[in-house]
Amino acid sequence: MTDLEIAQAAQPRPITEIARKAGIPEEALMPYGRLVAKVDTRQITAPEDSHLVLVTAINPTPAGEGKTTVSVALADGLTRLGEKAMLALREPSLGPVFGMKGGATGGGRAQVLPMEAINLHFTGDLHAITAANNLLAAMVDNHIQQGNALGIDPRRVVWRRCLDVNDRQLRQIVSGLGGKANGMPREDGFDITAASEVMAVFCLASSLADLKARLARLLVAHTFDGKPVTAGDLHAQGAMAALLAEALQPNLVQTIDGTPCLMHGGPFANIAHGCNSVIATRTARRLADWVVTEAGFGADLGAEKFLDIKCRQSGLWPDAVVLVATIRALKHHGGCEKAKLSEENLEALRLGMPNMLQHAANLRDVYKLPVVVAINHFVSDTPAEVELLTEACKANNLPVAFCDGWAKGGEGAEELAALVRDTVCGAAKAEPSFCYPDEMPLKAKIEAIAKRIYHAERVTFAAAAEAQLASFEAEGWGKAPVCVAKTQYSFSDNAKALGAPAGYTLTIRQARLSAGAGFVVAFAGDIIAMPGLPKAPAALNIDVSDDGKITGLF
Repeated sequence: MTDLEIAQAAQPRPITEIARKAGIPEEALMPYGRLVAKVDTRQITAPEDSHLVLVTAINPTPAGEGKTTVSVALADGLTRLGEKAMLALREPSLGPVFGMKGGATGGGRAQVLPMEAINLHFTGDLHAITAANNLLAAMVDNHIQQGNALGIDPRRVVWRRCLDVNDRQLRQIVSGLGGKANGMPREDGFDITAASEVMAVFCLASSLADLKARLARLLVAHTFDGKPVTAGDLHAQGAMAALLAEALQPNLVQTIDGTPCLMHGGPFANIAHGCNSVIATRTARRLADWVVTEAGFGADLGAEKFLDIKCRQSGLWPDAVVLVATIRALKHHGGCEKAKLSEENLEALRLGMPNMLQHAANLRDVYKLPVVVAINHFVSDTPAEVELLTEACKANNLPVAFCDGWAKGGEGAEELAALVRDTVCGAAKAEPSFCYPDEMPLKAKIEAIAKRIYHAERVTFAAAAEAQLASFEAEGWGKAPVCVAKTQYSFSDNAKALGAPAGYTLTIRQARLSAGAGFVVAFAGDIIAMPGLPKAPAALNIDVSDDGKITGLF
């Protein structure tokens, strides 16, 4: 059975029952049908008092290797052990749903329901973010059209429009054509909604008031004499916040096994900061004894940004990290061809294991966190491969457990859940340990990430990036954390450099200030903020029958 068929065959419980299980009062629920509800977090007043477990991964293959599946299975496994557990996950973007990677609800028996609704429009959060982003864009151009009292230089508008679909055609456009009535012609462009700064602000805000304050700080343009212009200067933050007010409430859903899940926000980790909302994570910590959350793509991206950006701004810090790997992906990093990943290949596995070991070392040595390796099980894993991998983990003092959540749900993750519980309960409380201090200059922060996490030997900066970083520091943003946008497939900025490359040069070609989010984005290699569709996009296989049944959705 496909993931979709398994999800459609499941028997989810009414969301009111899931809310009671989680301890959410009825007055805090805003139902979206029978299986989904928004949660008014103002009604959740218990203290934040839970163990927080971060799930991350090795660098994935292009198909992904099941980090969300392991996250769901782990939470279900903890529930089966008698613990009160809850998930805090990101919402899917329509870009990968109709593109190549797929959705974000897990797989097999370790899925979040209702799978089809979540992977399509869900509660409309991403549409609200798109609308708020584009309202601001419209207000910028309208201000220029209606007299331009602020003196905005149309050549220095930096606020881009967004769309929640992969569309390379819109990366760089010229807008305002057709005469005076249609506005001022200027260069423009679109990012995907997951890369919009409104998404970042949405996910890092601690409250509606904080959201509005962050929106007011959004940098939209510069004047003819070089002064910054913000959304607050245009008085746009109130209307934007009104569009986002309902969306800011986390979405309550459930796993196939009935574990509650708050699914909220969805920035990509390769071009944004890759974590679900602070509000959802904190709310989950008020409701459960164990909260399982994840960060996008490999630990070099998602976990680094979770720790250096989300935790730095929110005061959160995990008690342990689960590092997801698959034998298939490790063989990929060892040079095995995609068509042969299901065949036993001990040499490729041996050559690929440094990728996993480097991620684990980063988490332990830089961030001082306990690490548990979770091997997401595939039927093609052979006994010899399993033995080789587990022995390598033991030789490096890495606790390891296999996860069979895809086939068995929480039952297949009980061993992993017990290992995580024992690791957390047997360790001293982890204290924050960041990759770089706030006071370090922006270039030095980028170099710290590149050398300590990516293991580059040096970093080069394009002239444009040098000037942009200097400008941001002159405007008072020198203490901001850095969000590096780079490929997810490698530690480096070269997607083809597999394994654990070292001694290379990382290239930063451009920088962008995200003033509302409170960080600076540094673009490495050829990474872009608007993906394109692949040659054979997933959209070709998706359909709906006359009776409304979705097919082809993974």
